[in-house]
Amino acid sequence: MTPNPHRIDLPDVQLSPGVPFGVYVHVPFCVTRCGYCDFNTYTPAELGGVNPDAWLLKLRSELELAGARLGSPTVHTVFVGGGTPSLLGGERIAAVLQSVRDNFELATGAEITTEANPESAWPDFFAAARAAGYTRVSLGMQSVSPQVLGVLDRIHTPNRSAAAAREALAEGFEHVSLDLIYGTPGESDDDVLRSVDAAVDTGVDHVSAYALVVEDGTALARRVRSGEVAAPDDDVLAHRYELADDLLSAAGFDWYEVSNWSRAGGQCRHNIGYWNGGQWWGAGPGAHSYVGATRSWNVKHPNTYGQILDDATLPVAGFEQLTAQQRHTEDVMLRIRLRQGLSLGLLDHTERERAAIAVADGLLTPDGERLVLTDRGRLLADGVVRMLLG
Repeated sequence: MTPNPHRIDLPDVQLSPGVPFGVYVHVPFCVTRCGYCDFNTYTPAELGGVNPDAWLLKLRSELELAGARLGSPTVHTVFVGGGTPSLLGGERIAAVLQSVRDNFELATGAEITTEANPESAWPDFFAAARAAGYTRVSLGMQSVSPQVLGVLDRIHTPNRSAAAAREALAEGFEHVSLDLIYGTPGESDDDVLRSVDAAVDTGVDHVSAYALVVEDGTALARRVRSGEVAAPDDDVLAHRYELADDLLSAAGFDWYEVSNWSRAGGQCRHNIGYWNGGQWWGAGPGAHSYVGATRSWNVKHPNTYGQILDDATLPVAGFEQLTAQQRHTEDVMLRIRLRQGLSLGLLDHTERERAAIAVADGLLTPDGERLVLTDRGRLLADGVVRMLLG
């Protein structure tokens, strides 16, 4: 047999005891590519014959190999993202979860999330997902402004996101999230206010709001570079964040991470696992894993992904063993974003001195043995991290 030129042998990895473990599944399919998106997604013309059924077979193979490699550990959270998981339809989204169950132990009360696009998620999809055991749905809303959706190349209509959220709630999902993007060129304050109001009015228990980032290689980056649209302005982004935060707070949503707000009990446990240094296996083309001190990532294209799995080999494109210093840097960078803040015990003497300066500057506030971002600190979170780490 000819050796597979893409094959990379992942070293033995050991789960860190006592650290929650999750599974992320990446669905690489999209109908069109949004102008701002740099995720590992593919339209039908880019897939070279790969279809959802073929992908699902390969996914099962990867999960089987991963489960055997890790000893079928207990899974506390599952997150199916993309891409557009709702393009799979109800039967396949149920099969994805069954593949996880077949190869891992699901903890009692595990949180199981699927992302969905409003234009491909309808009551039958939500009903099938709920019946299969999914507990949470995350919908991409972005905005209710037609102009903003047009700049972002989103194909859903302005009112469809809110309707989809209500449908998910009606099908029995207690936890439904709507994702917003602010700072799109041409957006007004009123666009942001109306979008947040529309999200709150649906009755969902979770809202995410992210500043638009112009990623290299995207259609939006090319439009900005050519002068067709303006780049997002930092002062405008800060103002829009404050608008969203004020409205969500007034509606009973509390921030628990810089870009995420929830009603009581609505926090996304899977994402909290990322921010708190948890472990996870990422399955699917381009997915990343973090187990013990090893970070690995899969090959990106679904064709290559499937070819490697045909050899009963994990489709790993590369890996790195994180040093103690790298892990410390990530701990500070991620944990500081949480409402619970950063434990002083994680900081060395010099970092504590820097933290005292950040407190004096009004960026951090002490909360017992923890440091929490102030309202101003949330606007400058990346700068606070740089300050602490030096």
